[in-house]
Amino acid sequence: MPLVIICGYPASGKTTRTSELQKYLADSHPQRNVHVVSDHSIDVNRNEVYVSSQKEKEVRGSLKSAVQRLLGKDDVVILDSLNYIKGFRYELYCLSKGCHSTQCLIHCDASKEWVTERNQCRSQDKYDGDVLDGLVMRFEPPNPNNRWDSPLFVLQTGDTLPAEDICAALFDRKAPKPNQSTQSQPLSSTNFLYELDKVTKDIVSLILDAQKTGTPGDIISIPNTKEKVVLKRVLTLSELQRHKRQFITYTKLHPVDSTAHLSGLFVQYLNNALSI
Repeated sequence: MPLVIICGYPASGKTTRTSELQKYLADSHPQRNVHVVSDHSIDVNRNEVYVSSQKEKEVRGSLKSAVQRLLGKDDVVILDSLNYIKGFRYELYCLSKGCHSTQCLIHCDASKEWVTERNQCRSQDKYDGDVLDGLVMRFEPPNPNNRWDSPLFVLQTGDTLPAEDICAALFDRKAPKPNQSTQSQPLSSTNFLYELDKVTKDIVSLILDAQKTGTPGDIISIPNTKEKVVLKRVLTLSELQRHKRQFITYTKLHPVDSTAHLSGLFVQYLNNALSI
């Protein structure tokens, strides 16, 4: 099931573009169902959520889970939300890749002045001024050179939706081939969680020890795998532990068929996360 990710400032026209694409798909591809996931679909109060990093993180998790439940073979999922964090867009890319799905990104590009004026004219779903300013400031524009932001369609206010090109990106391309780190495989080891924690902890310790005598640019060899950690900068303990927790959470939901693969998968995950 192809995935369309909409991103942009608050009040930049994302829902309008979603409706246009949904109508076009209904007319041109009636055999495909179109599912829209949005803040509204999960009952988000934006002015409460987007002032709290913890609540916002929970909302992103809910949006991602809703997308994951709908991704399949034939239909289309449109995620109509801010999607302003490049790390979250990368997570969505990995999700669609793991489901053998194509995806594209639509960026509703508008100026801060335009969205501020448009927001003030709203009678419903109006953002508080401080919330809007904060979201605009934190917005991380998509980059078509990043595989998770490509194919990218940038739409200015008043542009015609390139619906045919979007459909070509969704239906005429082959889905990226999943790699080991995005494959969901059955759990077979009874001591899986113990091994998962031990392997990731040992790799974190090895990286920290290597940094004491190394310099940025070094390549760190990891036991039990051909994968290597590319040390582009000095990594803190808290940063590595955060990535360790994220990898463990993901791997609990997508366990591998052999604990022998864990070292290589964690290194792949680290290199991907540290390249963002």
